[in-house]
Amino acid sequence: MKKAILVLVYGLSLSLLLSGCIHRELIISGPSSSTATTTTEVETQTVETSKEATETTIIPRVSFPESEYRRLAKTGSGTVKGMIYLSDAYGKKIYGKQTRLYLNPVTSYSRQWYTESYIGGYKMAKADKKLFNYLRFTTSNTQGKFAFYGVPNGSYYVIGVVKCGQECGYSTPRSIRIAKEVTISGSETVDVDLGKMID
Repeated sequence: MKKAILVLVYGLSLSLLLSGCIHRELIISGPSSSTATTTTEVETQTVETSKEATETTIIPRVSFPESEYRRLAKTGSGTVKGMIYLSDAYGKKIYGKQTRLYLNPVTSYSRQWYTESYIGGYKMAKADKKLFNYLRFTTSNTQGKFAFYGVPNGSYYVIGVVKCGQECGYSTPRSIRIAKEVTISGSETVDVDLGKMID
């Protein structure tokens, strides 16, 4: 009797394994969706770019140039401010309301992202976590206005995302990334028109 029960249990276990139930349990027990998007994924979030990215066009990143980043100024008194928005052919603006923006210092590492991903439209491998020690973040208001204070001397990519759906002519909402390069010196204030025409 015990042998028959053991055979039955073994048979059921084998059946579950072959049916894929165990695989589904592994997926369910993985990371929760609340931790799926973090600041360590700023440059790899799904956004609309100038070219359709596919799984076969993932570009590897160059090695993180630690010495180049160590030379960057750490404190400053400059201000970078502006407005983030999309505009249609009639001049109507759709503002990036309460969206996160960041300043990314221009280096050989970030220039590759700007050229390959932002301009070229290709998907890139995840950024090195060390990069996020050098980013500065802010959030726009309901009119799309934003400002970074205490910015050190140097050149930066100002980057943000505008979410837009039917008002932009899209059947489903999209997140449109906008990036521009700025240079700041001393205590000057640089105004950035972070706008883009709707495709």
